Amino acid sequence: MNKDKLTIKKSGKKNDSFREQIEEACDLMDRIYRQGFYPKMKVFRAWSEHNPVIEGEFAKPEVYRWYLKRELGKMVDSGAEVTISPSRECISLNDPKLLDAIDEDHWDFTKKKLFLFRAERIDLSLDRLEHYTGTPAKDFQRYIMFTNYDMHVEVFKQSYPDCVKPKRNVQMPAYHHKLDDNLGLTLINIGVGPSNAKTITDHIAVLRPDAMIMVGHCGGLRNHQDIGDFVLASGYMRADGVLDHSMPKNVPIIPNHLLNYHLQSVLDEEKMTYRTGTVYTIDNRNWEFMKHRVVQEIHVSRSIAIDMESATVATNGFRYRIPNATLLCISDKPLHGKPKLGKSAQSFYQNSKQRHLNIVIKAINLSKQNFPGGLPNANIRAMDEPLMGGGS
Repeated sequence: MNKDKLTIKKSGKKNDSFREQIEEACDLMDRIYRQGFYPKMKVFRAWSEHNPVIEGEFAKPEVYRWYLKRELGKMVDSGAEVTISPSRECISLNDPKLLDAIDEDHWDFTKKKLFLFRAERIDLSLDRLEHYTGTPAKDFQRYIMFTNYDMHVEVFKQSYPDCVKPKRNVQMPAYHHKLDDNLGLTLINIGVGPSNAKTITDHIAVLRPDAMIMVGHCGGLRNHQDIGDFVLASGYMRADGVLDHSMPKNVPIIPNHLLNYHLQSVLDEEKMTYRTGTVYTIDNRNWEFMKHRVVQEIHVSRSIAIDMESATVATNGFRYRIPNATLLCISDKPLHGKPKLGKSAQSFYQNSKQRHLNIVIKAINLSKQNFPGGLPNANIRAMDEPLMGGGS
């Protein structure tokens, strides 16, 4: 295995040669993994006085090759020297030692985002991603939308009739409008509840997507809101509870400013009625049965909408450094004599589904046009995360 080693660094050669080196490095990582070893990337940054060498291992690198190519290009272009070589022999997903390797209680928050996950965690998450969604992990695109309604899936399939679809019944079916370099769109029907939202985002995170957007419905909490109005989250009240052991509740969680800007631009362009504000996410769909307690928290938090997934997606986006946002549509007003009832809900769904999904897709296209290299994410960087441009 010693012959399978490659070092790339910036030279005076033309761009074609530079791109060929990046492709060669990715090919080598694929080959090492197929031979039963984790490929290791070692980055030497001469400008860093205290932390010149950073490194990490990978699994199934072909799945997120687009991301590796982009990061390799940035690092080498910044003057870093990158070496690819074999590391340890791959651990079987049936090996009990796997649990020790993926234990996030020992997670290093100071690692560069590229090396955030251990190889074993990548391997397991990609396997589970295919299990839950019914589609190959390599089909996932950079821009991911979450819904919990089949109607949004139907709109997506009508808009992209050639999209990749699940070949069997699964828990959280995914649909992929594939473009070159994974620049397309993925829609996942995650079902209902914060537990599902956490499960899928735990695994999506290893793909390093450029954006995650929750496309859901909510209960409107203000008198001057109507059924069909939109809610653009500017913050979250975390009453879901599923990530409290991983992220203290006093850590502020906010959506990506630029994603929100793009969503707001489309809402204004389409002359939609909407409000920005705090979304209250709860783990109990029948929260009306404990109204006094919940309403007290709603008043304190100044929340304008209530749902069951948005804060969970946003919190995991923050943990795993993925730009995220939430666009909800009001389907009921439980505090104002308009609970969600079967007949009225179906009428609302039919009138809103196309418009809702199209607004998010337009916003994503704006984001791709304005930031083809991915959205800036300085606000969700770790404090000590190594920089590629010098200074750390």
